[in-house]
Amino acid sequence: MDIRLTQTVQKGGCAAKIAAEVLREALSAVDLSSNDPNVLLDGRDFDDAGVYRISPELALVQTLDFFTPIVDTPELFGKIAATNALSDVYAMGGIPKTAMAILAFPVSSLEPSIMSRILEGGNSVVKDAGCSILGGHSIDDDTLKFGLSVTGVVHPEQIWSNRGARPGDRLLLTKPLGTGTLCAGLKNGDYREQDIRDALESMCLLNRTDDLIPETLRGSIHSATDITGFGLLGHALHIARGSQVMLKLGFSRIPRFQNALSSLEAENLTKAHRTNRSYTDSSTLWSPSLGDLERLLLSDPQTSGGLLLSVDPACAEEVLERLKNRFKSAAIIGSVEASDRAEIQIHD
Repeated sequence: MDIRLTQTVQKGGCAAKIAAEVLREALSAVDLSSNDPNVLLDGRDFDDAGVYRISPELALVQTLDFFTPIVDTPELFGKIAATNALSDVYAMGGIPKTAMAILAFPVSSLEPSIMSRILEGGNSVVKDAGCSILGGHSIDDDTLKFGLSVTGVVHPEQIWSNRGARPGDRLLLTKPLGTGTLCAGLKNGDYREQDIRDALESMCLLNRTDDLIPETLRGSIHSATDITGFGLLGHALHIARGSQVMLKLGFSRIPRFQNALSSLEAENLTKAHRTNRSYTDSSTLWSPSLGDLERLLLSDPQTSGGLLLSVDPACAEEVLERLKNRFKSAAIIGSVEASDRAEIQIHD
């Protein structure tokens, strides 16, 4: 019988990320600026990846992402970790080209076959993305971790970042919320993998959009981010701050997995639920009709979550219909408003 990977770690998936407030404080003491004019985006804006210009028509998109097991099946863990890492390149409007694998493996407690199964799962997703694993690095460690460093390409004038949202834009979300609480329920024994199959399939779904949205429409997407460990509110706040705007979200429009609210009510929570709420509370205005469960859902730490896109209102419906060819739950969940304060408003 296979070992349950979630029982070998304390935290899993993107819920294991360092809290945003703690990370911001640590990074504030580090000078991340560069004098190189070809550095187009770096870590100072909490964007999804860095971008380096190679020529007037070519820039590299670079990212790195790894985490501890969020599911029990090794192949599935590999797939989710790889999908999550590739997502950062898609969130910048780029196309992933090469990847390097990162693996920390407890050799004394897990069979080597588990290592092979994780790597095979990750490799299958990378191949589906038209990307290639060129190598990687592994260490013998007490805690299992897997992920990828990914390099992609993008035209320097077609980068999606968290800085470009414009007043009047519509906000599109491609995947439902709830992976954090549902996978916490898996770890707690409330669910089996087959019970949350919709969430697991979503976490293995690549956030690729270049084959759905033609060149003529891609310019209508003014800003983008992928929703991962800081929850919808945390990543939306990065767009609000980067673009100096206000985001208005309608809770009833936001897609969620079927058992997400009941799982939250059953207190399938992570530390990230608390730290994510703390991070966004002072910048979020809530409708009084929304309660604690709704607030927890929007702070739920997503692993391999969807893209949040800020789209020209004249093109938003067409972009949405094209996205629905892959992302069945994609929805317009709000809008961008002019404001002298970067904040988020949630109405019912």
